[in-house]
Amino acid sequence: MEHVNLVHNIPFFSIFLAMFCGIITPLLKNGKVAHKVHMIMVLIVMVMSAILLMSVVKNGESFTFMMGHFPAPWGNELRAGPLEALMALTFSVVMFLTVTGGIEFIYHDVVPEKQSLYFIMMNAIFGAMLALVYTNDIFTAYVFIEIITIASCALIMAKGTAQAMVGTTHYLVISLLGSGLVLLGICILYSITGHLLFPQIKEAVMELYQTGEYAFPLLVVTGFMFIGIAIKSALFPFHSMLPGAYQAAVPTSSGILSGLVLKSYIVLGIKLIYSVFSVDVMLNLKIMDILFVFGLAGMVMGSVYAMRETRMKRMLAYSSVAQIGYIYMGIGMASRIGMVAACFHILAHAVTKSMLFLCCGSMVENCGNKEQIYYMRGAGLRNPLAGIGFTVGALSMVGVPLFVGFISKLYFATASIYAPGKMAAVLIVLGISMILNALYFLPSVIAIWTPVKNEDEENKKAVISPAFGVSIVLFILINIGMGIFYRPFISMIEMGISLLQ
Repeated sequence: MEHVNLVHNIPFFSIFLAMFCGIITPLLKNGKVAHKVHMIMVLIVMVMSAILLMSVVKNGESFTFMMGHFPAPWGNELRAGPLEALMALTFSVVMFLTVTGGIEFIYHDVVPEKQSLYFIMMNAIFGAMLALVYTNDIFTAYVFIEIITIASCALIMAKGTAQAMVGTTHYLVISLLGSGLVLLGICILYSITGHLLFPQIKEAVMELYQTGEYAFPLLVVTGFMFIGIAIKSALFPFHSMLPGAYQAAVPTSSGILSGLVLKSYIVLGIKLIYSVFSVDVMLNLKIMDILFVFGLAGMVMGSVYAMRETRMKRMLAYSSVAQIGYIYMGIGMASRIGMVAACFHILAHAVTKSMLFLCCGSMVENCGNKEQIYYMRGAGLRNPLAGIGFTVGALSMVGVPLFVGFISKLYFATASIYAPGKMAAVLIVLGISMILNALYFLPSVIAIWTPVKNEDEENKKAVISPAFGVSIVLFILINIGMGIFYRPFISMIEMGISLLQ
């Protein structure tokens, strides 16, 4: 009898458990029970992901898992290595802490009879993100892209306000444009290769590229798929859906959408680069250069838009546009260290931006739901923990040493040395972006710590829930911990990328 490796089953069980909880949650009419089921599921996936990560790193291996042991073309495959396991663990930790810290927002902003429905979407979005991380099948990736799209729109419109409906509609229209381009690319790719699994597609693509056959369709395919992924992940100039959506959504939803959902598309894009098209093909088709240019533009323009914004939630949304630009800049360098920097920044942004949205939501609530930065003066004094969390997140995004954001920016600068033709552009734009980051984050930090004179009611201390307090403290410790003890993460990413090629 064939030996069953339980560790190799973890990717499947992680996705299955999340989707199964999404199926049974409609039977739970009580939102608090649905919340407990969700948290238990995420915790189990977190533990399984940690076990998987330790196993693949210890053995220096990656593996594929055939669903039902049916070979291609009938079967479906999952793939796991250090990179996938690290991303799955990070997504689990950030999901757990964001929902823990933001549960009061959900109970307050979502009507009781819809709270269980909210967690259906949370379970679906979590399972779909894990599927994008682990999948080794291109059509399966598309299916879960669409699940994320639908679930994301549900999370945005959970408040049920007119503003939420407008933000959801805008988000849906732009997001479906990206999905459509990805689907077109998959259809053409299948028609010229005859395969859906990544390894077989890569073999066919390399053969077509070397023979010159279907040269133009191959260019169209890569263009469609990566423009689609760029739209889904809000790369500039495809970012217009973010500000309205994040402003209107529950802070918990904004933290998940910005910190995790956008990154799941990028992780899929990185897997496509290595496992389907190869870096050499992407370079020769100039796709990497295009991603690089738009990444640089996003770094600057996202920050410029953030500087002009007077409402804190919208400012954080534009900040996400800038940070997505960093990731695409690293990918566009087309070097090993550039990709390592991009992957590390995915982790850095996930653990930082989710904390920023939670802290922002808490401070806005303490200020009578006034979102303008001017009216948030003294918010840090009324809610010290949220103020400290926001300050740590802001300093991390600016790139101050000892915080995780500094390490990713340092690696971007280091990566530029290995891309001589792009070094000057990287260093100049990196410097400009960091200055612009400081110009919109630091005034916000100063504002929340500025006392409001002669307004006793405004200076009253806020009541901080234990769940919010624990979540923010852990986010802060993770941020600083990753900023100081970053080498294990870099090593795991490097190993993962080596095995992915």
